[in-house]
Amino acid sequence: MNQFNSKNYSVYANFLNNLAKELTIFYYSKLNRNFKVSNKLKGKGYDPVTTSDKAFEKFIRLKIKKKFPNHQVIGEEFGHKKTKSDFTWIIDPIDGTRSFVIGNPTWSNLISLNYKNNPILGLANFPVLKKYYLNYSDKLAYVFQNGKRKKISVNKKATFNRIKVSAAFHGWLSLDKQKKIPKILKLMQFPCSDALSYSHLAEGRVDIVIQCSNKIWDIHPLIPIVKAAGGHISTWDNRDAINAGNILVSSNKTIHKKFLKLLKPVSK
Repeated sequence: MNQFNSKNYSVYANFLNNLAKELTIFYYSKLNRNFKVSNKLKGKGYDPVTTSDKAFEKFIRLKIKKKFPNHQVIGEEFGHKKTKSDFTWIIDPIDGTRSFVIGNPTWSNLISLNYKNNPILGLANFPVLKKYYLNYSDKLAYVFQNGKRKKISVNKKATFNRIKVSAAFHGWLSLDKQKKIPKILKLMQFPCSDALSYSHLAEGRVDIVIQCSNKIWDIHPLIPIVKAAGGHISTWDNRDAINAGNILVSSNKTIHKKFLKLLKPVSK
């Protein structure tokens, strides 16, 4: 299958649906035990990676290779497998490795399918929470939990005066720069839990998510889920979110424009 059209969504979405279940089983059967942690930055900061990150990515790559052997794959831990295909799978085997290391259940497996560099399908799987988010088209997204499927959508009625903001700067934004966005700091009532916050926005639990310094594997899997649920997503300087980096997600266009304006002092 070298071309993509809307009829192909179910083929790939069903694959991801099954893969989410397999990843959770794999975690509890093989990875829910002792693991080793190392630091990618080696004394120049802290960017942990675990043996579980690598095991998850190997597992996902094997599943993709078996089903779609000609597709390209880009993963956080093992790089880019290049082919001539227009399809590319983007993998973050554990999004939220810090949470994983300390036993916080909010970490996830993130996978997107890109066609000609455009994310068309996304999976955010939360093994410990035993639920996952997946879009089945560009206008249809679900949360799967307890064997049930529920359609999700953003809170389109959110207004600036009554808004739930989830944000984190993770040390990437200096204190001097944070002082330039005091209104946003005052509105940051809810913690940002990596992919879980984006997923919560997609199902209407929060209205704004603001995050810094995302890589493509952090954000590409979440773009199709957010968009299918009716959300708006861009960089802080209003470029396409596929560029990754500093990301703003909103439940409607009006508040998205408002927050882009508030972020302007630190968007360059």
